[in-house]
Amino acid sequence: MSHFEQGMQKNDANFVPLTPLSFLDRIKDVYPDYEALIYQDRKYTWRQVYDRCTRFASALTKIGIGQGDVVSIMAANTPELFETHYSVPMTGGVINTINTRLDTRTVAYILEHSDCKVFIVDRQFQKVASEALSQVDREIVVIDIDDRHAGLGDVPAIGKHEYENFLLTGDENFEWLRPKDEWQAISLSYTSGTTGNPKGVVYHHRGSYLMSMGSVSAWNMPNRLTYLYTVPMFHCNGWGYPWTLAMLHARVVFIRNIVVKDIFNLIDQYDVTHFGGAPIVLNMIANTPKEDQKVLKNKIYVMTAGAPPPSSILQKMESLGFEVMHVYGLTETYGHVTHCAWNEKWNDLPEEQRSERKSFQGVRYPHTEVVTVLNPDTMQPVPSDGETMGEIMIRGNTVMKGYYKNEESTQAAMKEGWFHSGDLAVIHPNGYIQVKDRSKDIIISGGENISSVEIENIIIKHPAVSLAAVVARPDEKWGETPCAFIELIDGQQVSEDELKTFCRKHLAGFKMPKTFVFQDLPKTSTGKIQKFELREVVKTL
Repeated sequence: MSHFEQGMQKNDANFVPLTPLSFLDRIKDVYPDYEALIYQDRKYTWRQVYDRCTRFASALTKIGIGQGDVVSIMAANTPELFETHYSVPMTGGVINTINTRLDTRTVAYILEHSDCKVFIVDRQFQKVASEALSQVDREIVVIDIDDRHAGLGDVPAIGKHEYENFLLTGDENFEWLRPKDEWQAISLSYTSGTTGNPKGVVYHHRGSYLMSMGSVSAWNMPNRLTYLYTVPMFHCNGWGYPWTLAMLHARVVFIRNIVVKDIFNLIDQYDVTHFGGAPIVLNMIANTPKEDQKVLKNKIYVMTAGAPPPSSILQKMESLGFEVMHVYGLTETYGHVTHCAWNEKWNDLPEEQRSERKSFQGVRYPHTEVVTVLNPDTMQPVPSDGETMGEIMIRGNTVMKGYYKNEESTQAAMKEGWFHSGDLAVIHPNGYIQVKDRSKDIIISGGENISSVEIENIIIKHPAVSLAAVVARPDEKWGETPCAFIELIDGQQVSEDELKTFCRKHLAGFKMPKTFVFQDLPKTSTGKIQKFELREVVKTL
């Protein structure tokens, strides 16, 4: 045994399992009276948030929730959803946040597959929730969230408990449970399930702690910022920010529904400094009517993730006073693993080149060990030439534990010691990664690989276009050709011929869409365009 090991084993004094719950425990002592959560006419200090979380945790233990038990919640972005990110793991349990736009069958599957014991439901989603519960062959305790700001009128309860009354059954001085092992599960998040049933992604306390720390460094987040919660907290636990924001003793402003006019009003009312959102949210803000905008008092820092944001949208956001940082990640990686870390020398680039650079997925987060692009057949790095495509592969402490009750999929996702993202990308000479497509979205036409993202980014530069999605359409001669689905800005018009002329100026002939379809695009609740639905439409054309 080395002298560096002899007599120096881990013990309670020198090794404490990492958990993001410690952030709230600290803040309630250091900044107890600082304003923490704001939702309509409700305001809580950090001490009050801590007290509410511990009491709710106590109440859960009284009905039998403990180590490894799953508590599901289907709710809008309100204080209750924020609080359960603490109260549930404080019992040793696992929080399962459910997408509020899922259908009854999928919600029922999640409740059954997750072994859910308690289901917390905002009354806005009770119809789907109650129908889902009727399809589960065991009893689940239901707790209703009665939010009078939802504008629902009299909606009957479906559970035996109401959130606020249930909270009051807990003990004020409850001693919550720290994890005995930082590898212990803290949350269970189900993927979108575009084909077949969704998979349950398991996070551990260690990863959630490190994700919070990495976010602060990557985004240069200061203490006491004001964060507008536009990202659904059911999505990757709201990018891990319920934990990050406590660490920063931030002020958190909630918005129940994404209405751009309300976003501008809340930014103005509370001097918001930061918020996050999918590119669709940026699109809505960039194209909002002048009468719904407010002049910003200060620069607003925005983080966006999902499909690569078109450079045209980034230009519009910058002109309004928003500074956007693009990040990349997956549900399986706790959210972000790379960010477009900005170099000051790029400030002198022409506007279009600067916006194009901002759309890169960039370089790894401080908490991420390795993010690279490999040839999936040889598992060797692709050249850093900005042209050769490979698959993004990841290693680090914020890669999921695995898929819940799905060992086969877990092993496939992590074969050969890498997490396989399924995203195709290039690496530029400066080491920055740029996503080109999902592997399933690449279009192979006449033997040539065509990036749907490249075409979409050209189309959306047209001033009449709000959104664009390109999928493969079967072609007898070429195998596949690009088919472009176009959603126009309200009040704008453009003909197919005009768009073709526009595209020919920027695209090689073989990349030109052969078909244009004008319609509203199907989207997930986080704003991602559901291309699998468009592939079904293509079959009918």
